[in-house]
Amino acid sequence: MKAYVAGVGMTRFEKPESREWQYWDMVREAGSAALADAGISYGDVEQVPIGYCFQPSTAGQRAAYELGLTGIPVYNVNNNCATGSTALMLARQLVEGGAADCVLAVGFEKMKRGALGGGTDGGDFATSPVARHYGIMAARHGFEMTPPTAQIFGDAAREHMEKYGTTEAQLAAVAAKNHRHSAHNPYAQFQDVYDVDDILAARVVHHPLTKLQCSPTSDGAAAAVVVSERFAQERELAGSPVEIVAQAMTTDTEDSFSSGSCIDVVGQPMSRAAARQVYERSGLGIEDVDVVELHDCFSINELLTYEALGMCEPGESGKLVESGGTTYGGRWVVNPSGGLISKGHPLGATGIAQVAELVWQLRGTAGERQVPGAEVGLAHNIGLGGAAVVTLLRAT
Repeated sequence: MKAYVAGVGMTRFEKPESREWQYWDMVREAGSAALADAGISYGDVEQVPIGYCFQPSTAGQRAAYELGLTGIPVYNVNNNCATGSTALMLARQLVEGGAADCVLAVGFEKMKRGALGGGTDGGDFATSPVARHYGIMAARHGFEMTPPTAQIFGDAAREHMEKYGTTEAQLAAVAAKNHRHSAHNPYAQFQDVYDVDDILAARVVHHPLTKLQCSPTSDGAAAAVVVSERFAQERELAGSPVEIVAQAMTTDTEDSFSSGSCIDVVGQPMSRAAARQVYERSGLGIEDVDVVELHDCFSINELLTYEALGMCEPGESGKLVESGGTTYGGRWVVNPSGGLISKGHPLGATGIAQVAELVWQLRGTAGERQVPGAEVGLAHNIGLGGAAVVTLLRAT
């Protein structure tokens, strides 16, 4: 049974503590927008997977109750930075498996200011779920007094530079592109435009990554209505449903750790495997894709993901972004929303917000950031620890 995204909605992503709202306020705003976009009511929804990382158990119910008290199942989902796409995957599986005809996938986060703790939640790295990942990093690069997530991705960048000759300017070109794209996104946390020199001149967080190459902590929510083909045909839906052509989630294998490389530890093998599964299931390839929303938590991860998705050969990603091949007028438009670097990164909401952007692009309703003629979109969402989710969408 096919599954379709019938409606999407999201809040603006904002700096934590920038306004007085609770996580349930965010979900009410994003969820209501998605339902209105689909032209249905909460009473039509049969199940709700809802993702977040930094709230207590059953916070999903507290948030969903703002949309209605109908007694339907609510699933609380946590999969690190891949939480939103995991909630969406559960929604798709419920629909494709025939367990429900209409499911609302939601992701939200209300975060604290400052850098993430790297998965320790204020505790000991030895007991962290990502202790093995950071152990690989420390064995090769040591452990410095910089934010740990910036450190592990920054060390991946160093390895890429040493192995392939990737330059700091090429890393900065990723951030410059995404900041430029976000200038046209009213939902983006940042809408300032910077050039490569500005990016390079910003404060260094962990060499070679500067502040403007790192995704910020953010508050926000996103939601997507996922429906069966039968539901879409029987109901007069407000928007144009977008087909979920294929979707795959992978977790770490020995490939993540055996090389001792941070490039592998931060998830490139997971991403490559998820993309391969999606291409095999759909019969489509990266050459068929027009627009991509991928997980640029740091500029280096966008380059690593180009290679994992098959957009270029290993080591060629810096040249690809520098050539303009991943912006308007190039072969693909990557992160027209501004990506995590500039749109923002409320962990639980990110994966669904990526799909919201792709739905708007494939409907042709993305305004000034519209990718001309976009018919196929790909979303990539990854979390350390680890999970990688790749979703292929097609206009109907």
